[in-house]
Amino acid sequence: MIRYIRWCGYFCAALIVALLCNVARVQVWESAAYGANPANKRPAIERYAEPRGDVLVDGRPVTGSRDSGQLLRHERTYANGPLYAPVTGFASQTYGTSFVERAEDDILAGTDPGLSAFPLWYDLARGRPAGGNVATTVRAALQSAAYTGLAGRRGAVAALEPATGRILALVSSPSYDPALLSGTGTRVKATWERLNADPAKPMLNRALRETYPPGSTFKIVTAAAALEAGVVTDVDAPTETPDPYPLPGTSTLLPNAGTGCVDASMAEAVQWSCNTVMAKIGVRVGLAGMVRAAQRLGFNDDTLRVPSWVSRSNFDTDMSPDQLALSSIGQFNTKATPLQMAMVAAAVANGGELRSPHLVDRTTQDDGDLVRRADQHTLGRAMSPGTAALMQELMVKVVRDGTGRNAAIRGATVGGKTGTAQHGVGNAGTPYAWFISWAKADGAPLPAVAVAVVVEDATANRRDISGNSAAAPIARAVMEAALRKP
Repeated sequence: MIRYIRWCGYFCAALIVALLCNVARVQVWESAAYGANPANKRPAIERYAEPRGDVLVDGRPVTGSRDSGQLLRHERTYANGPLYAPVTGFASQTYGTSFVERAEDDILAGTDPGLSAFPLWYDLARGRPAGGNVATTVRAALQSAAYTGLAGRRGAVAALEPATGRILALVSSPSYDPALLSGTGTRVKATWERLNADPAKPMLNRALRETYPPGSTFKIVTAAAALEAGVVTDVDAPTETPDPYPLPGTSTLLPNAGTGCVDASMAEAVQWSCNTVMAKIGVRVGLAGMVRAAQRLGFNDDTLRVPSWVSRSNFDTDMSPDQLALSSIGQFNTKATPLQMAMVAAAVANGGELRSPHLVDRTTQDDGDLVRRADQHTLGRAMSPGTAALMQELMVKVVRDGTGRNAAIRGATVGGKTGTAQHGVGNAGTPYAWFISWAKADGAPLPAVAVAVVVEDATANRRDISGNSAAAPIARAVMEAALRKP
């Protein structure tokens, strides 16, 4: 009898070992597969069981959470959703996340290890700390000025603090309300389909993700390249440029939109936006010199994150001389995001040093304790301090006495550059009205802001001056907001 009891004990022990092995298999080796199984609703239920952390502007939340009483309990809410959509993005129970909501999801959802001094405790307890908060660099006054200025027209505004790279405003128009995508069900699905089918593309972040031909605003890059390469040593010297200018190796003549560009100096060419002079200067700098200058300012970089990814701005590295001439005035294949052109203006305003643009200042626990502060760093020296000083003077002349008078601000020094970019077959498409600028209050040690504005302006008259009429007033409003004390 004792022998049978012993064998029964052995058998029970084997069953226990088999059970433990199976538990280990399920809990360790196959847990990830079970967790990722679409039929497993527990991760989604846990994700939305607690309120999400908030995105902050000027220290105040522009997001929130609502208890829906549903299985996926807490839905995202937004204050002034269309105004801040290019910053926050959306957090949808159906379609996931975008922009800051995506880039800082671990903090907002409460899964970042930095939210707790004892993250292992939450792992063992199968819990998580409260969602943290993300403090952005955006200033509400600048964001509102940009959004109001665009007034629903297709376009975008990007504003930077030149000395730090802080993004002070990021607006895309037309916009949408991300709260409409927060939950689940037929209403959310219908809204998603409607927004994606809208020809105005309200969900497209034009400030970060759309690239436009920069037109004459790119002449700032060409002028800086000429000074850096020593091709131009006297900005006031005549350039012996005819009007129109024959594109090298072709019979095509490049005209100017206005008069007074024959044999103009580079200073006059920037002031009055002479295509002929700047195209010739770009050819004289040469392909290698122009590529170096563009890349030092951020072109051809597909690694930029703010923390959301930014579309690559393009300056071709293999061109014929006639193509280089057109590229040097912001045409041909040259494309740039509004953020990229704000970086150009910021580099000039900051003495030639280009700071890395960033949208998040810091992340914190829900009680305000710091988790991480933004890593502010330089992207390098885009131009020498001497070149930057000369470029500042040229841009100031554009606003004081040239094509950008609508950007002038009493009590401040303002530098700018207008542009109208042609596109489409035979330039038949709607022109893009551009304005890039920077502003420094009288008596202030440093410029307060650099701005880029692009408006897809159907009323533009295909002259560089249209940047002055359509885009410069928006830039001025943003700069005025930046110059006012918070």
